[in-house]
Amino acid sequence: MKRSSFLAAAFGVVAGLLLSVPRVDAGDLARIDAKRVCMVQDAAFPKDQIPVQVGGKTYFGCCEMCKGRLASDPSAREAKDPVSGKTVDKATAIIGVTPDGKAHYFESQKTFDAYAKST
Repeated sequence: MKRSSFLAAAFGVVAGLLLSVPRVDAGDLARIDAKRVCMVQDAAFPKDQIPVQVGGKTYFGCCEMCKGRLASDPSAREAKDPVSGKTVDKATAIIGVTPDGKAHYFESQKTFDAYAKST
């Protein structure tokens, strides 16, 4: 297969996966269920990810490596709210995904909405 054909096919697969991710649109940011996000890669997926229980909270990873990191590395379970700058727990955050599939974590609906309006 020619490289250009391979790249076109790969792009088509990725675009199809992103389009199949269930979302509630808010501008260029869409709210997504935590179970559809790998919280290590900060990426949205069309299928539920592997749940990881830590301290009575549920986090999600896409593979055994991510599952292990979520269980052992507290920094993998936290993110910065892009609006407030506050550290948020990924298990309790409101999660938004941009069209490129990147997950963003918010402390509240208010900061989610503010970010959505700015995109």
